[in-house]
Amino acid sequence: MSSTAQLLTDADSAVKSDPKRAESLYKQILSSKASQNESTQLLRDQETALVNLGQLYRDQNNAQGVAEVINLSRSFMSSTAKAKTAKLIRTLLDYFNTIQDSQKIQMSVLKDNIEWAKQLGNEISWPASTPIAIVHLSSCLFSLSQLEAHEYKSALALIDTLLTELRRLDDKMILTEVHLLESRVYRGIGNMSKAKAGLTSARTAANSIYCPPALQASLDLQSGILHAEDKDYTTGYSYFYEAFENLSTQGEDDAKALSALKYMMLCKIMLNLPEDVTSLLSIKLAVKYSQLREVESMRSVAKAHQARNLADFEKALKDYKDELSSDPTIRSHLSDLYDALLQQNLLRIVEPYSVVELEYIAEAVGQGRQSVETKLSQMILDKVFYGVLDQGRGCLLVYDEPKADEMYDSAINTLGQVSKVVDSLYAKRR
Repeated sequence: MSSTAQLLTDADSAVKSDPKRAESLYKQILSSKASQNESTQLLRDQETALVNLGQLYRDQNNAQGVAEVINLSRSFMSSTAKAKTAKLIRTLLDYFNTIQDSQKIQMSVLKDNIEWAKQLGNEISWPASTPIAIVHLSSCLFSLSQLEAHEYKSALALIDTLLTELRRLDDKMILTEVHLLESRVYRGIGNMSKAKAGLTSARTAANSIYCPPALQASLDLQSGILHAEDKDYTTGYSYFYEAFENLSTQGEDDAKALSALKYMMLCKIMLNLPEDVTSLLSIKLAVKYSQLREVESMRSVAKAHQARNLADFEKALKDYKDELSSDPTIRSHLSDLYDALLQQNLLRIVEPYSVVELEYIAEAVGQGRQSVETKLSQMILDKVFYGVLDQGRGCLLVYDEPKADEMYDSAINTLGQVSKVVDSLYAKRR
């Protein structure tokens, strides 16, 4: 056994009992140098040490330590294959995800390493691993900016740089990822046409390669989200189901699989099929998620919607605020559902009356008078029903739906025919 292999074994054994010693041993491995015959084994041991040291800092919630490990990996990048380099970078960057309040440090280390990779490329004419490092670091920065920091402008500014570098590489996998991130960013700023164009480009690139299950699931998720934005919940559900089945079978990302399941439940609710939510949770792949709080939040919304109960709907939104508000897709569609449910309740209340007090309506739906007046005004303007708000008396006057007067159309038609007869007689007279 080589000296570094022994050090690695000792460090792994000391991780739980003596983390300080384990940290010191990992750093000793990373600083080791070997003869030409031992270089291959040393690289393997150093790669393992980098990953294990990153895990150690992650478990200690030490974001600065993870940043230092990423910086230590710089020397490793230039001496290994680009595919292995990309995987290592991704692995280390993912360690930030479980560390709270690590966003600033993550952004800083990403930007520093991108600049380092660019400078290295300028100095030594782009070694194989350098452009791949830039692309992956930039891609992660895109993901962080779009999903967490919502820095859409900075993300879009990097897209042109990324695509320029990608033209120098023949790597469809990364091109697929970048176009997918581009689609997510544009969707974040509300530009749906460009979001769809980005997704189309991503799928085009993915069709020319073997697309890993995780990446295919991400494409399906984005497709489902964009279809849901267009109110095509049936097609959206199909994409979400494909993504959920893919992720659950692979067992690679339970968090993303859970999101897909929640989106499936959302589609059933938005299709006015809340009763299908229960049967959806009984399928084999969904059983292990059925007792989670995130799933219970969607089940509560489905029950409230099925009962057309606005109070229960508001209670679900309040009780599961974090679960329902943290995801912008679910938050947006539930907002539309709330408006639709409020409208249905208002129509049910005012339907039997020709004149009804606004205070009574507000009390019946459990809303403030001002919000009820605003919603009723919108419904009148949209011609959902016909009426007038008499704010002086504090009443709503409800009218019957006006019927078209067929006599007017008939008279106009008769006059038209008479005009033709007169024109014909005048022409014969001449």
